[in-house]
Amino acid sequence: MRLEVAYSKDKVPLEIADDRVASVVHPNEVEKRDAGKILNKAMNNPVNSKSFDDFLSDAKDILLIVNDGTRPTPTAKVLDLIRDRIEKVPFRFIIATGIHRAPTEEEFQFIFGPLYETFKDKIYVHDARKDEDMVHIGTSRNGTEMYVNKLGMEAHKIVLIGSVEPHYFGGYTGGRKSFLPGIASFKTIEQNHKFALKPESRSLALEGNPVHEDMIDALRTIEDKEVFSIQTVLDRDRDIYDATAGHIHDSFYAAIESAKKVFCVSVPEKTDIVISVAPYPMDVDLYQSQKAIDNGKLALKDEGILIMVSKCRTGIGEKAFYDLLSSCETPGEVLDKISKDYKLGWHKAGKMAEVMARAQVWAVTDLKDEDLEKIFIKPYKSLQKAVDDALAEKGKDAKVTILMDGSITVPMVSG
Repeated sequence: MRLEVAYSKDKVPLEIADDRVASVVHPNEVEKRDAGKILNKAMNNPVNSKSFDDFLSDAKDILLIVNDGTRPTPTAKVLDLIRDRIEKVPFRFIIATGIHRAPTEEEFQFIFGPLYETFKDKIYVHDARKDEDMVHIGTSRNGTEMYVNKLGMEAHKIVLIGSVEPHYFGGYTGGRKSFLPGIASFKTIEQNHKFALKPESRSLALEGNPVHEDMIDALRTIEDKEVFSIQTVLDRDRDIYDATAGHIHDSFYAAIESAKKVFCVSVPEKTDIVISVAPYPMDVDLYQSQKAIDNGKLALKDEGILIMVSKCRTGIGEKAFYDLLSSCETPGEVLDKISKDYKLGWHKAGKMAEVMARAQVWAVTDLKDEDLEKIFIKPYKSLQKAVDDALAEKGKDAKVTILMDGSITVPMVSG
């Protein structure tokens, strides 16, 4: 079998004997739909909300909260559809970076498409570390102090543009995540994300998931703010498959079934080797690419080999998780440190260490070999070499599962 595997915007070849491949996994194939019709239908038939036109009719100004360049959200397509309507009132954008860095010029182009030059003077980038930009609006029942960017509170009305995909500890992306972590302070995000260490904080889980439930509870503090949420679900080709709109939470929940239909994929068995690909734009750095490891583990046998494929275009990413991993002698020591303390980013190290405690993690990246070796990852520059070595190590009966979109595809073992 010859495959073409995504490596950022390029493809790399992989040859592997047919009888060694258990499954090649993509997001499920679904019917193609007209994106414009889907979006218009959603905004004209919102969930527990006024229509979009009615929402805008008395707006003094609006703030549009949009995702950064680490998400596949089709922001540009949505903006192209609503541009004429939002231009009737004063408006501006804020990039919901959470704790991520500001977008690069390439990422701004990805987010806004051909409208970037038109809108660039109206775009603000959230910086969670700028305390002077934050206002306190309340506290969740779990004690999360809700500090958010003051632009969100100063705006008369807010429009969210998001996408709903599985998320490795929040259950799903979308909806409430535009606020928390999107435009929340570092302190607020740290308090919320400590719950990611709980076993209930996992992909597809909402009920009983302490991260999700804390987000929902924290957002009680903005109940008086008028918000119109536009949520999309993409298909395997990154085209819009479905959209919901209206109430921030209800429109999010309404998109879940479509997200499951696309991203929850049945696989016949767990295998000794799993290749999990973080494609563009989720390959931005190691911090983001970890999601491919977390989904890949679901199809991996204990003591197996998980091969992450990601260019890691801008390097390691947020440093806290890397510093913790590289300071320890074993994955077990990482987990022990986390059990005694928490810093934002350590949840990422914890999730990685849990996998490393039961399996090997290898990676095909552009990162320096020594940087990966310090955190218990075996480095490769050639995917073919990595797979050949893994097959040789695991023996003639070893099978391989290949997740072509490992960052957002959740393998569901049917056997």
